[in-house]
Amino acid sequence: MLSSRLPLVIAFVATTACSAQPQQSSTTPPVASPGDPATPTPSPSAPPVTTLPDNAPDATVPNVPATTGRANLAATTPPFAIQKIGQFADPFAIAILPDGSALVTEKAGKIKWRHPDGTVADIGGVPKVLNEGQGGLLDIALAPDFATSKLVYISYSEPRTGGSSLALARGQFSGTALVNVQVLWRAGSDGVGGQFGANILFAPDGQSLYLSSGERQRFTPAQDPEQRLGKILRLTLDGKAWPGNPDYKAGGARAETWSTGHRNPYGMVFTADGHLWEEEMGPKGGDELNLILPGRNYGWPIVSNGDNYSGKMIPDHPSRPDLEAPKLWWNPSISPGGMIVYSGTMFPHYRGNLLIGALSGEALIRVSVSGDTAKAEEQWAMGARIRDVAQAPDGAIWLLEDDGALVRLTPKG
Repeated sequence: MLSSRLPLVIAFVATTACSAQPQQSSTTPPVASPGDPATPTPSPSAPPVTTLPDNAPDATVPNVPATTGRANLAATTPPFAIQKIGQFADPFAIAILPDGSALVTEKAGKIKWRHPDGTVADIGGVPKVLNEGQGGLLDIALAPDFATSKLVYISYSEPRTGGSSLALARGQFSGTALVNVQVLWRAGSDGVGGQFGANILFAPDGQSLYLSSGERQRFTPAQDPEQRLGKILRLTLDGKAWPGNPDYKAGGARAETWSTGHRNPYGMVFTADGHLWEEEMGPKGGDELNLILPGRNYGWPIVSNGDNYSGKMIPDHPSRPDLEAPKLWWNPSISPGGMIVYSGTMFPHYRGNLLIGALSGEALIRVSVSGDTAKAEEQWAMGARIRDVAQAPDGAIWLLEDDGALVRLTPKG
C-alpha cells in the first residue's frame, strides 16, 4: 500500500492525533445546579455512555488504497517576524474584537480579555464546565451583529449525570462579564469521551450558525442519524434546527444535521465563493480537509485514510466511493487545530488561502483553494503546537499555542 499507511513511529504523535489531549476519564461529574443559566428542556435520551470502544467496527468492504490527495509537506522556516504578545493557561480558542482586543477561552472555564495595550482582564459569567481530558471551555465566537448586540457564543463540555455533553451558550458581553447567559443547545448522548469538535461558525449572511460536534471517541454515533454526535449541525441563532436543513421535517437530531460521518471536526470557514471548508482530526493518520455539502456523509468510522490506534485497519475512502472523500488528507497526522481563510492586507499573497494550525505537527499550513479543489502549498515549522489561528484587524496573523503563548506574525523585514 502507498504512504497512506505510513506508521507513526513517534508515540507522542500517535497519542495526540485524535485531539492532542488525553482521553476523558469515566469519573462522574456534578450535575449543573438549579442556579445555573437557563437551559432548554432536555429531550429523553439513553443512559449515559460509561465506556469507550477500542476500535472502529469491523470493515465490511475490501480496502481500496487512497492514492491521491495526500498533503504532507516538508516543513520549512517560517517567513514571519514572530512576537509573543500574551500568555494564557491551557487556552483553546480566540476571538478578536473590532478594536483589536481579544477574548481567549481557557479550558478550566475562564474567559480572558486581552486589551490592545496587552493587559488582560478576567470576564465573569461563564457557565460551569467539565474541565477534564479534552473537555472544558472550548470555542468562542462573536455574533454577526456584535457591534450592536454585544452577543458572544461559547461551546463547552457541560457537566451532566454520568459524564458530559457538548453545549452551546450565548451571553451579552458587558465588558466585565457575560450576562443573561442562556444554553441554546446541547448534543445529548451524555457520558464519557473526548473529541467534542465544538467549532462555531456563522453563515455568511449572519442568519444562522454551524456547529461541529465530534463523535466523543465512540465511533458509531457519527453514522447514527438520531444522535447529534459526529455531525455538523446548522442552527438558528437561537440554537434551533435551521428550516433549510436537508432533513428538517424529520425533527429531532435529523432536523439539525447538515452533514454526517465526522470524527473530530476542529475548524470551519467559508471562502469568498460561499464554499464551506472543514478540517478534522483522523485516527492514527487520516486527518482531513473536507468541502462540506448539505446532506452528505463523510464516512467516519466506515472509511478513513488512517487506521485505529491498535493498528487495526480501517478501509481507505476509495473503498466506499458513495461516501464523500476529503479533498486533502495527512498521514502521518498533523492534528489540525484552528483554521482561518486569510483576507487581510499584511500578506496580500495569502488572500483567499486557508491557514491551518497543527498541534502534533507543530506547524502552520497554507492551503490554496479554488472552487471545489484544494492544494497544500506550504508547511511552516513553528516549533510549538498551534491550537488556534486568528486574523487581527491590521492583517497580522495571531496564533494561540498549546503551551499558552499568544504570538503575532508579521512580514519579516
